[in-house]
Amino acid sequence: MGQLTLASLPYLTKKKVTKREKFLDEMEKSIPWDELLKLLRKHYRENDERGRPTISGRVMLRIYFLQQWFQLSDPGAEEALYDSASMRKFVGIELGQEVIPDETTILNFRHLLEEHELTKRFFDKTNELLEAQGLLVRSGTIVDATIIDAPSSTKNQDKQRDPAMKQTKKGNQWYFGMKAHVGTDAKRGLVHSLETTSANVHDSQVFERLLHGKEGAVYGDSAYANEDKRLKFLGRGVAWRIVRKASRGTPLRKLDQRWNRSVSRVRALGEHAFRIVKCLWGYTKVRYRGLYKNTCQLFTLFSLSNLYRLRHKLIALQA
Repeated sequence: MGQLTLASLPYLTKKKVTKREKFLDEMEKSIPWDELLKLLRKHYRENDERGRPTISGRVMLRIYFLQQWFQLSDPGAEEALYDSASMRKFVGIELGQEVIPDETTILNFRHLLEEHELTKRFFDKTNELLEAQGLLVRSGTIVDATIIDAPSSTKNQDKQRDPAMKQTKKGNQWYFGMKAHVGTDAKRGLVHSLETTSANVHDSQVFERLLHGKEGAVYGDSAYANEDKRLKFLGRGVAWRIVRKASRGTPLRKLDQRWNRSVSRVRALGEHAFRIVKCLWGYTKVRYRGLYKNTCQLFTLFSLSNLYRLRHKLIALQA
């Protein structure tokens, strides 16, 4: 940020620190900016074809993260930067000195991230750093999935639903959309693998793609119960901690109920990432058509959710 202007003085002299300011300050200190910008600079040019400077990658990446946390569209992100002093402070823009990117610039930056699969690289690099610090432990994996709704209306230009999204029934409720399948570590529930499918794909079909292969134990709900896989994993020395299902017309034995309770104490950690992404940051409905763009966004969301879960530890380590 450049020299402060008169427009910033009322903001700097206010007495109360808002929840948004506290959140942005914590994330500012938790995100490994230098490592992410190294990946970005390989593809993002900070000068145009005539050599004139463009908006820096650091600013554009911060705007992109704001979009994830506050459910901002490209036009919404531009307007939010004009409206919110705390967001401008996080991004590093001072009114009257720096230019606020317009919605087209923000859109083009997102397309650049998608084109070069940079969000997945950010996800992998962040997890690599967390593992190096001993914060991401891969001794066991919890597998889980969540449905993300998509618009079911056909009132659009193509007069049809998104062909990549499908319908599925859960309990007595029908859903239309996609599924995010994740593998998380069994100590803190940090996401280390992600797969996406349409909503009608059964959880068990993606199960093995969520494992990194070095687990000592796997945890999951009854959707992953499979006798052949259980024997296969036990034969490899991997503890099978999958919730047991009752046979049709036969209630679960008390022994199985106790087993399920003990497994669920660990398995519940896998739900924490969904709580942050869906409940805290409001990602309950897909933003784009097709699986690929939404998958790119999910890599960002789960990468940021891991950092959010560990923000206090990361800040302490820096101190």
